[in-house]
Amino acid sequence: MTLREQTQEREKITLSPLACRSAESRGRVRPEEECDIRTPFQRDTDRIVYSKAFRRLKHKTQVFLQPEGDHYRTRMTHTLEVSRIARTIARGLALNEDLTEAIALGHDLGHTPFGHAGERLLDEVMPGGFAHYKQSVRVVERLEKGGAGLNLTWEVRNGIVCHTKGTPAATLEGQIVRLADHIAYINHDIQDALRGGIIYPMDIPLEISNVLGFTHSKRIDTLVTDAIQASQGQAEIRQSPKVGEAMLAMKDFMFASVYTNPMAKGEEGKAQDMLRRLFEYYRKDPDRLPDDFQNIRAEEGVDRAVCDYIAGMTDPFAVDRFQELFIPKGWTVL
Repeated sequence: MTLREQTQEREKITLSPLACRSAESRGRVRPEEECDIRTPFQRDTDRIVYSKAFRRLKHKTQVFLQPEGDHYRTRMTHTLEVSRIARTIARGLALNEDLTEAIALGHDLGHTPFGHAGERLLDEVMPGGFAHYKQSVRVVERLEKGGAGLNLTWEVRNGIVCHTKGTPAATLEGQIVRLADHIAYINHDIQDALRGGIIYPMDIPLEISNVLGFTHSKRIDTLVTDAIQASQGQAEIRQSPKVGEAMLAMKDFMFASVYTNPMAKGEEGKAQDMLRRLFEYYRKDPDRLPDDFQNIRAEEGVDRAVCDYIAGMTDPFAVDRFQELFIPKGWTVL
């Protein structure tokens, strides 16, 4: 037996009957010869981690636009925290950690520069709208590897596109990532907001802290433990009513106190104006798009190619393009 086959035999024995086993995957759009060492889901994880889109996440905004300081979250650190939370829940429920990890690491590959502000702008200017979870699937299916995509398994792609809202993922592993994404961003955004002086510990409503805990680590522990206990033996990933309601209340508090706070979001209008002008520029002069996007332009139209290009930009790259195109250069006197 190959190492992959040994792993798949262990999956049959050790995983829950509700788990998605790699040997039972619905497969890839383009069939491939199996790897002797890695299962299909392990291969997907590697493909995501080695992708260009994954590397760009380190320079994409989470909440604060280009914050000063080394300890604020980026889209990359958010992704890693989601992965760790999701794997812990999957392990507690004897589900497939490899599938969970692949979905978690790929779930935000399509996120725009400047976080949700960039997403809202592209949704406004792109005919037919824009959503980062749909773009994440487009990245792995169409944009990576020079247009060939990563050819991921159906289960990973399903988990990515279902990670935000709408129909739940078809696998419990995908459903875990949706919950882990919420657990991660609410809690690390609290920590960043506290560090940035946007809120203070006493601002967090007492009725929430009494349920979830008074520290970052305690809140994570409570939410993860509750998800495992509430989901044991269930055909869906769930929370207990008490903890679920407290988490929703925390989300409401964050929207009121942080996500709409001028200190954290005051520069978003400028970022959106910058992306709007970039979109208009490349729409009017698509010949200036990089070569990688000219095939998309020919096959799917100018708007699609421009949207894909801008959505893939990092925050500093978007600023550099804007400065190059719209800011007069100083004269050098010899």
